[in-house]
Order: sequence, then C-alpha cells, then structure tokens
Amino acid sequence: MNLHESILTLAFCMQIAIGVLGNSFLICLFTVTVLSGQRMRPIDMILNQIAWANSLMIISKSIPQTLVAMNLKNFLNVYGCKFFFYLHRVSRGLSLSMTCLLSSLQAITISPRSSRWAEFRDKIPQYMIPTYSLSWAFHLLLNSIVLEKVKGPRKSRNISNILSYGYCSTSEATTVSTTLFIVVVSFPDVVCVWIMVFTSGYMVWLLYKHHKEVQHIHMANLSPRSSPEISATQSILLLVSTFVSFYSSNSILAAYIHLRKPGLWLVHSSTFLAACFPTVSPFVLLNTDSQLQRYSALFWRRNKPRFLPFSESLVPNQESDSLISSLLVE
Repeated sequence: MNLHESILTLAFCMQIAIGVLGNSFLICLFTVTVLSGQRMRPIDMILNQIAWANSLMIISKSIPQTLVAMNLKNFLNVYGCKFFFYLHRVSRGLSLSMTCLLSSLQAITISPRSSRWAEFRDKIPQYMIPTYSLSWAFHLLLNSIVLEKVKGPRKSRNISNILSYGYCSTSEATTVSTTLFIVVVSFPDVVCVWIMVFTSGYMVWLLYKHHKEVQHIHMANLSPRSSPEISATQSILLLVSTFVSFYSSNSILAAYIHLRKPGLWLVHSSTFLAACFPTVSPFVLLNTDSQLQRYSALFWRRNKPRFLPFSESLVPNQESDSLISSLLVE
C-alpha cells in the first residue's frame, strides 16, 4: 500500500473501532439496566435502537470501504454487495427515524401541562413498540429497490451507466431515473429532518423560557433546580444538531457523487463523513445525559472486582479453623 492508502486504512480502522466500541457499550449498558430491574425512561428505548442502527451502519459501510482502501478487489460477489448495500440503507434510515422520534418524544415530554401536546404524554409507552415495528417495516420495504440497482463488482469498462464504489457498483440508466430514485428515497429523510428542526426549535424556545424563570427565582433568593428533563433535552438537542450537520453535508456530497460520478477518493470521503455521526453519538450522549451517567456509574460499580484487605485475608474464619483441626486429627 502507498501512503494515501495507508492513511485511509488507518482512518477507517480507527473510526470503526471507536464507533463499534461506543455503541456496543451503550447496548450493553441498556441490557444490564433492563436485566437488573431498574426503571428506564421511554427515550432510553429509542437510544438503544439508535445504538443498534449506528453499529449496523458502521459495519455495513465502513468495513467494505476499509478493504477497498487496503487495495483489495472483488472480495464480495453480487449477493454480498446487495446484502451490505441493503443493510446500510436500512440502518441509515432507522438511525434517522429514531433520532427524529427521539426529538419529537422529548419535545412532548417537556411541553407544559396546558399545551395540546400534553395529552399525548401519558400515551407514549403504549405506542413505543408499534412505532418501532412500523419504522423497521417501512425501511425494509422502501430500501428493497436498492437490491435491484446494485449489480456487484464492476467488470465492464463501460462506465457511462455504472457508478463504482470500489467494491460494488450500481446501475444508473439515465439522469432522469437517477434523479427520481434520489427523490423517492430522500423524501422520508427530508420529512424527518424537517420534523427534527421544528421540534428542536420548539425545545430551544421552552429552554429559553425555563432559563428566564430560573433567573427570576435566583433574583428572589430561592434555590433553582435543574430537572433531569432539562439535562436530557440539552443532550438531545446536541445530538440532533450533530446529526443534522453530518447528514446535510453527507447528503450534498452523496447527491454530487450520483450525478457527477467523481473519483474514488470522494467516495471514501463520503463514507467517512457518513460514519462520523454513528461514531461520535454514543460519546455525546454519555458526556451530556446525566441519567446515562448514572446508569454507567452503577454498571461499573456492579462489575468492579472486590478484593479483601490484606489484614482481613490473614484472619482465619470459623470454617477454616474447623478444616485445619480436622486435618490435624487425621
């Protein structure tokens, strides 16, 4: 490998390692919390889904692109290409949908009692599982059209209607069909991004009102308190803004790649940019969400090895005394 390929391989490997470890820790954290019988928030179920989707997105996109950066050719057949492309599209759509649902749910949670959103607050738990199932079914069906467009490794030199990703290629019949495909696949994404922007603006407005009330309480010499809902809202706002930033940049780059068919280096850049949010999202949550920090503290406290002090280990107990005396009698 030359210097350029070595740098690409190192960057992708670091991204895969950090992203998979971070999301796997979140999944283990939620699993241990559920098995221990602790009560979880409704948004924790969504965060668990996001962690799963992010892990699948990193595995299905970054690992094949890393092998391309290592100058490995034709390591996947047609069925392997279809599987990885389909898995990436489904996991990407799920990550977007769950982040949109997370933002909407938190906006409903912190809304005032007098608002019309408050009536949905008590009904949230009973709608969680049907919403997950509907989201999974929708993206599994929508992205089935990807299976037809993926044609496997490029073997033909006629590149006029072929878009190569280094390890697989997709057929692009005409510019009109390509544009129609982008519009159909991107329409749900645009709707979700618009909902996230709207709910984020609503939450920012509510936080501003809360900040003014806290200033008034502080001026009245009372002790202001920051509720866990406010901490979770700030964490979700940071997560959503990070998602929208990376998603918008990658969408513009992906649209340019589909329409212009540039060099492979731009495909590598798009892949690296697409995996940035799945990589950093678990660390954003762990550093900003106070409830996740409590889960993490309990997790490490429960799994911390316990050793007896040296002085206690030298003190014989009753069982050891009886065992020694029985041996001496024999």
